Amino acid sequence: MGQYTIKQLKCLKESEDKVEFKKAEQGNFAYDGGTKAKPSDRRRCILGYVTAFCNEGGGSLVIGMEDAYPHKVVGTKQCEGKLGELESNIYRDTLIRPHIYELYEDEENKTGRVLVIEVPGRPTGKLFRFEDVPLMRVGEELKPMSDEMIFSILQEHEPDFSAEICKGITIRDLDSEAIRIMKQKYAQKQQNSDFLTLSDEQVLSDLDLVKKGEVTYAALILVGQEKVLKEYLPQASVILEFRKSESLVPFTNRQIYCQPFYKMIDLLWHDIDLRNDKIDVNENSYIFNIPYFNEEVIREAINNAIAHRDYRRNSETVIKQYPQKMEIMNAGGFPLGVTIENLLRVQSTPRNRLLADVLSKTGIVERSGQGVDKIYRNTLSEGKDAPDYSKSDSFRVELHISAVIKDKAFALFLNSEQRDLAEEDKLSVFDVIALNALREGKSNTVSKDELKELMKRGIIEKHGKTRGTYYTLSKSYYEFCGKEGEYSQVKDWNAVQAWPVVLAHFSTFKKAKMGDFVSILGTHMSRKKVRNIIEQYIEQGFLAKEGIGPGTTYYISDEYIKNSEIMNKALGIGLEELKKRGEIK
Repeated sequence: MGQYTIKQLKCLKESEDKVEFKKAEQGNFAYDGGTKAKPSDRRRCILGYVTAFCNEGGGSLVIGMEDAYPHKVVGTKQCEGKLGELESNIYRDTLIRPHIYELYEDEENKTGRVLVIEVPGRPTGKLFRFEDVPLMRVGEELKPMSDEMIFSILQEHEPDFSAEICKGITIRDLDSEAIRIMKQKYAQKQQNSDFLTLSDEQVLSDLDLVKKGEVTYAALILVGQEKVLKEYLPQASVILEFRKSESLVPFTNRQIYCQPFYKMIDLLWHDIDLRNDKIDVNENSYIFNIPYFNEEVIREAINNAIAHRDYRRNSETVIKQYPQKMEIMNAGGFPLGVTIENLLRVQSTPRNRLLADVLSKTGIVERSGQGVDKIYRNTLSEGKDAPDYSKSDSFRVELHISAVIKDKAFALFLNSEQRDLAEEDKLSVFDVIALNALREGKSNTVSKDELKELMKRGIIEKHGKTRGTYYTLSKSYYEFCGKEGEYSQVKDWNAVQAWPVVLAHFSTFKKAKMGDFVSILGTHMSRKKVRNIIEQYIEQGFLAKEGIGPGTTYYISDEYIKNSEIMNKALGIGLEELKKRGEIK
């Protein structure tokens, strides 16, 4: 969305140019309707206009100018010095990302201040509401949308922008080297070397990139000449920014890639990889390395961005690379039907179907158009945090990928379990997510079917009984961690392992009831096993009891105390001396 000048604003027509003018010289234009009683009055506020403009395809709210044409600057104090806060609050309250800036009629003396709130148009099939009402502008008023209009919006389907004809260009505007690369990848993916013998025109036609001699936007993005891309679709560019520190606002280095996809993608990965590093991981004589930025993960994320972005929005795909994380930001929210919650499970409808189809036929992306499963599986399998899409919304997809390897043992464990398996037998993304949850002690978030399947593979273990049942990763994970002692704590305990815990209780309390034993041992064994072990201690002379039934109490036996005293003496003066004294045989 371009930025207006004062001169341009003065000549805008409210209905034709989708703009609303408000004076608010003292900065008293309501943010959210305030305390006004009537809904129609409350709507005439910043949030109301932002919502209505977004629902109608975008527009601008201009504060500090007269409504009468030509619009005269009166100046305003509205949100002076608080533009960032205003933008943040609007996003918080509406999930709409506005572009907010201020202009001055007299730039040198900073007088005649005008505040401009530019609102983007809503995504296809999406409605925004103020006080639970979808609004639209009707003359000077903000009215609720009719049921018919709401229904028609919700029934919308995203048109395939990539299949549309790009007027003004011909086959001569396409890049022959990019076409050659595309043909090679298609022949390799389809295992059809005859495809290489076809003419460029035939290949472009067969892939529907050229229709009746007219070039589609998909062809322009994939194989268009750089100069033509810059002229007809500059937002198809990818920007790579490198920052040495996350605290740095300015970038250290910035590159813009406006080549056709089939030439650009390798150049982009090459430049990312220049600042990549890796950690070598050893398992006895076997050595493998974990890169900070996994090539398959990064390529998949970038490919998804290019295949799914909304090319009608005038902003590039931006990649921010830091030493230990990467952020990939893309215009347009998730495709229709896709949310953060169902991202891994839903079969999405590609926003750019033709573009995604060609990328799939040439082996670049998955047929589903997502490949998000690869991003999750590889990232978690390397002992890193899960990919983070939480900052995404209806206008932008934002993916954060961590380069920090937090658990090398987990990476070793998964590598060891799968190294000799055929590709079809390896763990699925859902298996890896479940194992990661168990590693974090969140077995309650894993389905019973998933637990059963992982048990069959012998990759997890079941502990406890009935309500005390819980699951952990198998013994080998704890060996990779060097935490064999921790494994002994999480597995089912026997009488030897339980005794120190029982003894610790009696160091504070003289007696105990069965409920006390269940409380201190119940996370490691069933109630029935606790009873059996306590009976063993009585038979072995460690414990004694008095009373019957629920009133039974237990205490350390005199025999155990006597033996303990003898052993303590043995440690002090030696077994031979005790034998001489006749205290032990």
